[in-house]
Amino acid sequence: MSQGTRTALVTGATAGIGHEFARQLAVRGDDLVLAARDAERLDKVAAELRADHGVDVEVLAADLADPAQLAAVEARVADRERPVDLLVNNAGFGLKKGFLDNDVADEVRMLDVLVTAVLRLSHAALGVMTERGHGQVVNVSSVAAFLPRGSYAAAKAWVNAFSLWAHQEYAGSGVTVMALCPGFTKTEFHERMDVSRGSAPGFLWLEAERLVREALEDLDAGKAMSIPSKRYTAIATLSRTVPRPLLQRFQKVGRR
Repeated sequence: MSQGTRTALVTGATAGIGHEFARQLAVRGDDLVLAARDAERLDKVAAELRADHGVDVEVLAADLADPAQLAAVEARVADRERPVDLLVNNAGFGLKKGFLDNDVADEVRMLDVLVTAVLRLSHAALGVMTERGHGQVVNVSSVAAFLPRGSYAAAKAWVNAFSLWAHQEYAGSGVTVMALCPGFTKTEFHERMDVSRGSAPGFLWLEAERLVREALEDLDAGKAMSIPSKRYTAIATLSRTVPRPLLQRFQKVGRR
């Protein structure tokens, strides 16, 4: 790694928004640490990014719902000898069925990925970043955080609240924390949940490339929150004024 080169650690980096973050950061010249569950796919993505962009890429095969595997990623984030300049907490987890139709163990696993992993990795990153006096954290949330959508939305609401607090708390230490709140995005996330593109009107579906590009621009501008597109900004704004019982009545099936 050449002197002056930044290192970014991205979770959930083999597909969708996480993969797009990895690609665009590699285009910028950032070295990468990529974490995801599928070791074979991680190696393939890493090889492509090394060949296409000439950056160093380290891989960590880890299921963030597993405490021991999460601890390994946490230790890498906290490594003072190999500092991480940007942490992207992107790893996702979604359940298609309703709360009482899901096994409670699956609900807990979702919270482990969406909340516990974000908390622990942010804690590790912020500790070393504040010591150095610089760093960035992106917590991938969801526009669902503004809507009454069960435990998934509740988890993302926590991500928003935590990120907004941390942004203010550590800004004086030279660290930027930003919540990214995408809506429906054309990735594997919904496919894995067996949620079709017809679950939302076509105009609501976002392209990952533009979403990540604008998110990185917002991060570099020091914003506390990035909501892609005017339509999702409007949805987030309206959600604050429409009574929650009415929002819940008209909510539709689907996730971020």
